[in-house]
Amino acid sequence: MDFLTSSVHLHITTWVVGIVLFLIAALSGKQSKGLHMALRLFYILIIITGAALFFKYSSADAMLYGMKFLFGILVIGMMEMVLVRQKKNKPTGMFWGLFAVFLFITFFLGFKLPMNINFLA
Repeated sequence: MDFLTSSVHLHITTWVVGIVLFLIAALSGKQSKGLHMALRLFYILIIITGAALFFKYSSADAMLYGMKFLFGILVIGMMEMVLVRQKKNKPTGMFWGLFAVFLFITFFLGFKLPMNINFLA
């Protein structure tokens, strides 16, 4: 299982693909079951790679890693809520807002923690 924690690249790849799939599914006019199921697969991959990184590196700053893990789960939850409520033709504005806030907090914590990628160096 060392390939999950040798670097953060696998985790970053899974959440980038997950966010792109979510935006395609949410902003396209029609609902696609296959796309939604693929997105759910990426939810699982995001959680598995994130959990592996969490258990390996959380001793460095346990509280911040725990908060990032929690907010990451909340981001996934808001993504799913937006898609399910869109399918049922219910309002999604609050969930889009929560998605944006939780995503910002998760990115902020991810770049603040020691296991980050320094884009400026």
